[in-house]
Amino acid sequence: MANIITGLRILASFALLFFPAFSAPFTVLYLTAGISDMVDGMVARRTNTATGFGAKLDTAADFAFVAACLIRLLPVIDIPAWLCAWTGAIALIKFINVASGVVMHKRFVAIHTIMNKVTGALLFVLPLTLPLVDLRYTATLVCAIATFAAIQEGHLIRKPEEE
Repeated sequence: MANIITGLRILASFALLFFPAFSAPFTVLYLTAGISDMVDGMVARRTNTATGFGAKLDTAADFAFVAACLIRLLPVIDIPAWLCAWTGAIALIKFINVASGVVMHKRFVAIHTIMNKVTGALLFVLPLTLPLVDLRYTATLVCAIATFAAIQEGHLIRKPEEE
């Protein structure tokens, strides 16, 4: 069942490409994809059906959703240069975190902190707020929290393991 929900996210993500950003069908598909992302893992855990394949499918679905959103939203959003720079800085911190995890632990390390989850939720809500609230205000909040989450994640990755 969880993989079916994840598959639905992939289909909804692909369908996003056929509707204008912020149109009613786009919003319905966006919400469907976002909610399915929250539900599929919960269903897999509660039904004891979590698998390696399901985790990989979830990652592929996340990538499809983000890619479709970027393709549809970036052309219609006026993003200030400072916001691009801040986003780039966060991406750099995240890249350093990944590299640190590989060097220190000899594997890819992903830490699902509460702040990373808060960042993900805020990023999901952000496009829904664009018709109502100026991007400068919402993006400042999201970037501040994302910066904290990235720094916290790096600290946890590089923190010596307690014995």
